Amino acid sequence: MLTTSMVGVSLVRMLTLRYYSPPDLIGRLQFLEFPKKVSNCVVCAAKGPRPRYPRVWKTRTKVGTVSKSLKLVECIKGLSNVKEEVYGALDSFIAWDLEFPLITVKKALKALEHEKEWKRIIQVTKWMLSKGQGRTMGSYYLLLYALAEDGRIDEAEELWTRLFSDNLESMPRVFFDRMISIYYRRQMHDKMFEVFADMEELGIRPTVSIVNMVGDVFQKLGMLDKYQKLKNKYPPPKWEYRYIKGKRVKIRSHNLREPENGNKEVNEFSNESNRDYESNSDELEVDQYEVPELDEPEPEPGESLISPSVP
Repeated sequence: MLTTSMVGVSLVRMLTLRYYSPPDLIGRLQFLEFPKKVSNCVVCAAKGPRPRYPRVWKTRTKVGTVSKSLKLVECIKGLSNVKEEVYGALDSFIAWDLEFPLITVKKALKALEHEKEWKRIIQVTKWMLSKGQGRTMGSYYLLLYALAEDGRIDEAEELWTRLFSDNLESMPRVFFDRMISIYYRRQMHDKMFEVFADMEELGIRPTVSIVNMVGDVFQKLGMLDKYQKLKNKYPPPKWEYRYIKGKRVKIRSHNLREPENGNKEVNEFSNESNRDYESNSDELEVDQYEVPELDEPEPEPGESLISPSVP
C-alpha cells in the first residue's frame, strides 16, 4: 500500500524527468564550468565572471598610533612656547580618548628627538608626567638629555639629584654616563669628579667612555699619577659583545674611540660602548671559533681613585 511520502517522491521524479531530461540538464550546466586558473574575479552564476574595479570610496587615511603620533607632532609644532597654550593643545588632542594614549605620545617623543626639538620634548614629557603617565626611567632619561641639550643645566642637575636620591642603589649606569658627558663637555670638572666618585662608592663599573673622559681630564690638569691609577684599575677591554643580525657575537674591541674636545654630539660619544647595536659583519672581526674568556681585572674593593670631597 502506497503511503503519502512515497507518492510525493514519485511525483517529484516524474516532473523532473518530464521537464528536465538528462541531456537538457547537462547542457544547461555547461556554463557553470569554473576556470582552471584562479584569477582575481568573482564568478557570477548567471552572467559569468565579473571584473573587479577599484573602489572609489576607499580612503587612504591610516588609523593607528604612527599616524596619530605624526598628527600630535604637527599639532604642537606651530605653537608658541607658552606653557598654557601647549598644554591646552595636548589636552584637546586626547580629549576623546577613553585611556591615555601612552604609545602615541612615546612615538611622538621619538619623532621629536629625531628632529632635535628639545623644547617640545621637554614640554610634552612634563605634560605627560603631570598626568601621572609614563613615569619610567626612559622618560626621565630623555627629559634629562633634552634639558642638557637645551642649555638648562640647573634643571638637569635638579632632576639628576632627585632621581639619584630616590634610586640610590638601582640607578642605571647610562645616567652616570650622561651626567659625566654633560660636565665633560662644559668643563665642569669638580662635579664630574663627584659623579665618578659616587659610581665608585656604589660599586658601578664605569664604561670605556667614562674612563676615557675622566682620564682626559686628569691629563689636562696634570694629575698623571691619578691617570695611571685609573688606567691600571680600569684597563680597556679586549673583547666586547654586539648583536649582529639578532645574534650575540663576541668581537675584538680594537677600535675604541678616544675622548674628543666636545665638537660632536654627546650622544655619539657617551653611548657608543654601552649600547648593543647592529652592525655589518664586514666592518667587524668576528671570531667564529674558540674565543678566550674576558680577562678584565675587577676593581679592588675599598679603594677609590677620587674622594667625594675633591676640590
